[in-house]
Formats: sequence, structure tokens, C-alpha cells
Amino acid sequence: MKKTEPVCPETACAKCPCMDFCPLDGAMRLIGGKWKVPIICALHQDGTSRYNELKRKIRGITNTMLASALKELEENGLITRKQYMEIPVRVEYSLTPACGELLPIIARLAQWGASKR
Repeated sequence: MKKTEPVCPETACAKCPCMDFCPLDGAMRLIGGKWKVPIICALHQDGTSRYNELKRKIRGITNTMLASALKELEENGLITRKQYMEIPVRVEYSLTPACGELLPIIARLAQWGASKR
């Protein structure tokens, strides 16, 4: 069996992927799963959006999964949730500057994925 090089490009990760902490693993925990990247892409494409707008844009997502993914993305500092005290209450979601740093990486992953078709 051929020995492979570590997947982590950082020299500090010489033992990656078999070490106690891998920065790549941490990043994947923030955006991993079926729905987080589509939510990020929808917010990037259309800007600040309300819950039902996101639900319409992301085909196949359930209310439970959308609410859960939005909560996790907010807890991880990738989106902001702004609630307006109106009747009825209006809630809007938008990307944070930290998520803006992630967008070129997602775009590059998309290009790589397209090249593998």
C-alpha cells in the first residue's frame, strides 16, 4: 500500500489526518452537513433574507433542518440573525464578515467539483 502525504497543507499538521486536532476538521464542523453550504450560497447570492425566502430557495430542506442549520451557523459566527420587534415579528438572516472570508474557498471548491464531473 502506498503511503500518502498529509492532506493538511500546514507544516504544523505533519501528522494530519491522524492527530488530536486538525484545523481542517474544525472548519468542516462549521460548514459540514447537507444544508449549511446551500444556506450560505443562498444568502450570498440574494443577500439578506427572511426565513421563508430561504425555505423557498433551498429545495428539499425541512423547517426543522433549516432552523437547526441557521442556529448552528449563527452560533458559529457565520451568519447574523436580526429580529425586528414588529407585528408580525420579522427576522432577517445575513452573512457575517467571517463568512465573507469563506466564500472564495467555497467558490474554489465548487470549481474543483465541477472539474471532476
